[in-house]
Amino acid sequence: MAKQILFSDEKCFDLDGIYNRQNGRIYAATRDEVHETGGVHHKTKFPAGVMVWLGVCYRGITRPVIIENGTIDSNRYIADILPVALKNGTQMLGKEFTFQQDGAKPHTAKETQLWCKKHFV
Repeated sequence: MAKQILFSDEKCFDLDGIYNRQNGRIYAATRDEVHETGGVHHKTKFPAGVMVWLGVCYRGITRPVIIENGTIDSNRYIADILPVALKNGTQMLGKEFTFQQDGAKPHTAKETQLWCKKHFV
């Protein structure tokens, strides 16, 4: 059963190289080594960024969806991401697969849930 799951997630990449404490990590033996490898970062207000969505399953990965401007709301998620998840998931896993999302607001919105109920088996 686990082989029939398409896992998905998004990640925002700051284009100015700002370190994200939640997702980015620096591995070093000492604090000095952190400084030497450029591990100390200064924070910029509202840095330019790009959001990337990707699905992954035991058969491979989906086509990445790149969102260059703004964030993902439920309308954008339905229009730009869910069709890719459905198409690529079906190509890799067949019609009967589970689409796994996290609890982000665009994923749990009523409109998103209705779209998923209508299009996913």
